[in-house]
Amino acid sequence: MRKLKLQVQTSIDGFISGPNGEMDWITFNWTDDIKEYVDEITKPVDMILLGKNLAMGFIPHWASVAKDEHHPEQEAGIKYSETPKIVFSSSLLKSEWDYTEVENGDFVKRINLLKQQPGHDIIVYGGARFVSSLIKEKLIDELHLFVNPAILGKGLPIFQDVETSQKLDLAFSKPFDCGVVLMVYKTI
Repeated sequence: MRKLKLQVQTSIDGFISGPNGEMDWITFNWTDDIKEYVDEITKPVDMILLGKNLAMGFIPHWASVAKDEHHPEQEAGIKYSETPKIVFSSSLLKSEWDYTEVENGDFVKRINLLKQQPGHDIIVYGGARFVSSLIKEKLIDELHLFVNPAILGKGLPIFQDVETSQKLDLAFSKPFDCGVVLMVYKTI
């Protein structure tokens, strides 16, 4: 069975953006060790899941990077651009992007079907409401939490919809040279 992995940047206090979507607290100047880790967990991925709000910036950004032969992250841009994506949305009716379909139906049913199909890992990047729904429904198999050295006090949490406790196993943690600390949890 395919695994659904969450890769997300979070503040120490559990927010993935400020109250108005601010991302200025994220450590963007990544060191080689964190870049290598992200490459490692991205390589076996053959499907990307996104919520509509994140997709609106994520897909065009990486498509632009993929086309820029002088961009240092062009290889990553190609991977993110050409990997099939599903954008889950109740308001977006059709995809405006290559390699992307829109799903307006029951996300729980669709993701469970995807996980049963042959293939490699599936990764989800967000946004907050979508990821919170996935966590609530216990659809995520691995949480790759990139904890940034910042406290926001308020913002968009990814655990906002969780109604019952969930036990997780810490697979490992790793500090990176840029100050971000990775915590990888697997569901029990």
